[in-house]
Amino acid sequence: MERLLESGANLEKNRSVIESTTGWILVCLAALCVGLGKAGFSGLGLIAVFIMAELFGKASVGILLPMLIVADLSVYPMFRKYASWTPVWRLLPPALIGMALGFFLLDQMPEEWAKPVIGSLILVMVALQLLRNISPIFFARLADSGGFGMVAGGFAGVATTIANAAGPVFQLYFLARRLPKMELIGIGARFFLLINLIKLPFMGGLSYTTTESLILNLKLVPMILLGVFCGRHLLKLISQRVFEWMIVGFAIFAGVRLLFAS
Repeated sequence: MERLLESGANLEKNRSVIESTTGWILVCLAALCVGLGKAGFSGLGLIAVFIMAELFGKASVGILLPMLIVADLSVYPMFRKYASWTPVWRLLPPALIGMALGFFLLDQMPEEWAKPVIGSLILVMVALQLLRNISPIFFARLADSGGFGMVAGGFAGVATTIANAAGPVFQLYFLARRLPKMELIGIGARFFLLINLIKLPFMGGLSYTTTESLILNLKLVPMILLGVFCGRHLLKLISQRVFEWMIVGFAIFAGVRLLFAS
């Protein structure tokens, strides 16, 4: 009964948000960021997480998930030739363990904790990106250690379940192994497509992905595809390093805002 009441309250909140002009602008921006993030500008994925958490709170994890799947399905064929499934199978077992823990924590987490927890995870992801840039040699050695893959996979599983924010952990692991950019995106397309498809029925069972949220997702598909298309072409024109540093600054702001949200 408590779960049904919470789900009903979330539906009312979601309806009021998306009926406003500002709400529609923000969800469209989040959808665009999802597409751009999946096409190579991964820092924008954290911006989408921030926008959706700001609008929908705890329910954002289930509303955002189908948007990510649409982007994954669009990006996978584009980068299919650049990678294989072998690295995905190596990282999958610890990720599944992390996801199981993440679903338990998500189910137990009070609504008022949602924004601070998601904000904290965003800041952790940003910290990992900054540390990777500051100490690349250290992280290269760390990635070669025997247990790092297990830890990275497990943490990615928790982060993707609670906040759809596992991208930086994934990047940290594979970039430290000195993979080319296109291969990294290709592996990521496979890994997150599989992970997100596994998550979807559980999000539905917990009432975070609903019929109403899927209708909203369907309306946002054009913006997601636009983001994927633009991101694919912008990769050839824009210095990704400069762009990612700009996104890090905004992600820090976003994480702090959610962490101290009232």
